[in-house]
Amino acid sequence: VQLQASGGGLVQTGGSLRLSCAASGRTFSSYVMDWLRQAPGKEREFVVAVSWSGKSTDYADSVKGRFTISRDNSKNTVYLQMNSLKPEDTAVYYCAAKRRWGVATNENDYDYWGQGTQVTVSS
Repeated sequence: VQLQASGGGLVQTGGSLRLSCAASGRTFSSYVMDWLRQAPGKEREFVVAVSWSGKSTDYADSVKGRFTISRDNSKNTVYLQMNSLKPEDTAVYYCAAKRRWGVATNENDYDYWGQGTQVTVSS
């Protein structure tokens, strides 16, 4: 599986962006899909996960109520709708695939990674 993230950009505080992560291969629905982010000088952090079917989600407290994850298995794509963006949301956003549900304890828990897309929120 190869993952290709897109949709990042520059937006003002309070604005919105929609990230996409397109997967190659025919086993996309076998993976839990996560979005993670890494801000300058900080460690990569978990943002949100969506289950294999899309029925279950898990959000970091920092994005609850503002971000929405969804997936379309017929298109092998996962989306991250980001609303009410804040300067602290500025980061490189990565999509990643893993077999098991639950917060990953380290990067080895993920089977595949996208290349990252930059999100910059200006104040």
